[in-house]
Amino acid sequence: MKQVLLLFLLGFTTILQANDYNVLDYGAKGDGTSKDTKAVQAAIDACTKNGGGNVIIPAGKTVLIGTIYLKNFVTLYIENGAVLLGSPNYEDYTTDTHKNRYKNEPHMDRCLIFASDAKYFAIKGLGTIDGNGHPKYFTKEKGGRPMMMRFLNCTNIQLKEVTLINPAAWTSAWLYCDQIVVDSIKIISRVNQNGDGLDFDGCTNVRVANSSFDTSDDSICLQTSRPDKPCKNIVITNCVFTSKWAAMRIGLASRGDFESVTVSNCTFHDIQDSGLKIQMNEGGEMKNMIFSNIVMKNVPRPIFMTFCQQRAGVETPETMFPMKAMHSFSFNNMIIDNRELDKNSVIFFTGMPEHYISNIQLNNIQMTVSGGGTFADATKKEINEYTLETLNGWWPEFSKVGTLPASGVYARHIDGLYINNFQLITITDDKRKSIVFDDVLNGNAKNVYLNGKELTNPELKLN
Repeated sequence: MKQVLLLFLLGFTTILQANDYNVLDYGAKGDGTSKDTKAVQAAIDACTKNGGGNVIIPAGKTVLIGTIYLKNFVTLYIENGAVLLGSPNYEDYTTDTHKNRYKNEPHMDRCLIFASDAKYFAIKGLGTIDGNGHPKYFTKEKGGRPMMMRFLNCTNIQLKEVTLINPAAWTSAWLYCDQIVVDSIKIISRVNQNGDGLDFDGCTNVRVANSSFDTSDDSICLQTSRPDKPCKNIVITNCVFTSKWAAMRIGLASRGDFESVTVSNCTFHDIQDSGLKIQMNEGGEMKNMIFSNIVMKNVPRPIFMTFCQQRAGVETPETMFPMKAMHSFSFNNMIIDNRELDKNSVIFFTGMPEHYISNIQLNNIQMTVSGGGTFADATKKEINEYTLETLNGWWPEFSKVGTLPASGVYARHIDGLYINNFQLITITDDKRKSIVFDDVLNGNAKNVYLNGKELTNPELKLN
């Protein structure tokens, strides 16, 4: 009887493990120096051929690879203590992994992990993917800087628990994908340039949660490089951001529409450019977004919104598209602490003359700034518009404008801006108005406080 039970248990265990494909069984050395690309790909191919399962990168091993291709029903499972390491040799990254969608950046076309037209695949585990993207190996001048991941026209993708470090360029590009879940990951991408975290281009039904980002460029990007591929139904929650550039950028590449985005319960700290950077400039429509329950510390331009014209995509026609629409945004329950920064820490909204951003709400905002604005700043008249001449072929950045004549909120070319319960604290004296409306139609600010004193409309500058 005991022998029968033992045989049953052994058989049951075999069934449970039948869908695991350990890369060591396919010839991988896992010593961090031998090239294991073929072994890992063989395990992936066997897994998908047999209906799916787990391709195991085992604990305690460092598996060195060039480009690999994920396929249907495959979970790349990186065990706790395992490292999947990118090759330091640029030639180990293949040329059939689509391309970067931004102009003037073909040096970022290659990638480490690629999937095209795949479904129901995942990357999971408590291990690490190390892009090994150090400048001693990868620069534009040395041939290029491969991204870590690129997924094209894929559906039902999960990225969970893994740590992603040291990409030579973006950590990930998700192109025209649907049904994406990212949960409990950590990205550290500081060793090289353009270290974006998650870039969703023309993606739908995306959920990002419980993750942390420490990036040398935008931590999360929402983009639309094709007019027929909108970015919509996006939920981002319970995340922590720090970045050398922006924590979250929505737009820039913006030929398609953006719709239905929520960002909640997140903290932003030590950002060098902007917190929420929302920019429409390639002819699409952007609408219906809510940002709530957010804490920011040391984040210049906590909210930076622009509506203008500029070509961003590699396939975008040279002729500028007409400006379509940018409307319906709500920012609620935010605490912003910029007392350690300089005077250029203003919330900034700007459309263009006769092309307005419309229907913006700011509710329950507590904002602390260093102050220091002068009389010259307060009476500044020449504030550049984001015209094609001003942009000169590049992006609508704050540097094109400079110090603004407001210490809290500066809004220009807006139709419908409603501010309620806004508390501004200045650490040192600031000669600028707390809130300045410049060509704002249908705007209102009420329950506005400066250093504990309620301000009336004459003490603001509302047109």
